[in-house]
Amino acid sequence: MTTKIGIGIVGVGRIGRLHAEHMKKHSNIELIGVSDVQVTKELLKWSEPFNLSIVTDNYMELIQDERVKAIFICSPTNTHIDIIKAAVAHNKHIFCEKPISFHYQDTKQLLELVQQSGIIFQVGFNRRFDHNFYKVRQLMDNNKIGQPHIIKITSRDPAPPPASYIEASGGMFMDMSIHDFDMARYISGSEVETVFAEGAVLVDPSIGELGDIDTAIITLRFANGALGVIDNSRKAAYGYDQRVEVLGEKGSISVENDVPTTVKISTEQSIETDHPKYFFLDRYIESYEVEVEQFIQSIMNGAPSPVTVVDGYEAERIAYAARESLLQGKVIHMNEIN
Repeated sequence: MTTKIGIGIVGVGRIGRLHAEHMKKHSNIELIGVSDVQVTKELLKWSEPFNLSIVTDNYMELIQDERVKAIFICSPTNTHIDIIKAAVAHNKHIFCEKPISFHYQDTKQLLELVQQSGIIFQVGFNRRFDHNFYKVRQLMDNNKIGQPHIIKITSRDPAPPPASYIEASGGMFMDMSIHDFDMARYISGSEVETVFAEGAVLVDPSIGELGDIDTAIITLRFANGALGVIDNSRKAAYGYDQRVEVLGEKGSISVENDVPTTVKISTEQSIETDHPKYFFLDRYIESYEVEVEQFIQSIMNGAPSPVTVVDGYEAERIAYAARESLLQGKVIHMNEIN
């Protein structure tokens, strides 16, 4: 009989609840409890079907509980450092939503702490587990198109977030583009050597008033010689736009948007197809389930997680370099960021 792994979730907003729902499907997971800043009537009602032992506003109750073997950190980024340190001190495995922290130097300190502890740590870069992007990585690993020359990543949201979100997000590069920085490393199989970013406020003037941008082009040069281009926008009127293309010496690989159906209507007047799936919970829903499964398998097998604390650290370094490039108007060399 397989022993169930006790889980505690810190932060049960949209992502925390999503993970909790997925845990229902895993026979080797026991969700012990959840923590949030306020235990509201609505939270208590939501938690009832889970039959939780703990519903609290003090995450230390979860971390100190001997039944809890792993902590899912789904709270705001500015809380991550303290929670990670406490979880490591109590020898808990950690799944942490991105970014690990708002500054790569803080994450580096956590990196060293985690590596010394021997715990399993996974970062919530769920796009690595998307069926399309995972296939691209497999094809690259199998040398299907040879040496990569150009990697193009398009990531555009269907609508901008509210100002309250922008204020606490850490900026577009840290909040949104960071997924694409991780994908660039993942697909290329190489580290980034240089970063150049240009940005503008073309979607919502209030975003600019908060000191951020809503539209960006980032170019990358990889250690393996390939070039990368990432384009980001906070608003694509037609839906959630998530595409990748890799040009290599022997051909190319491309990923188009997922759509609700592949039905195409062709008439004399027009050709019509479905819009892309509207947002990330539609587009990437399966990837969230797979990443939880992979984390649990790592714990059960005593194996490193597929997305380590190093991956989180490197993506944050690139985000920092992109911000510096935007501010300084020049190429940033990653070896200057140590």
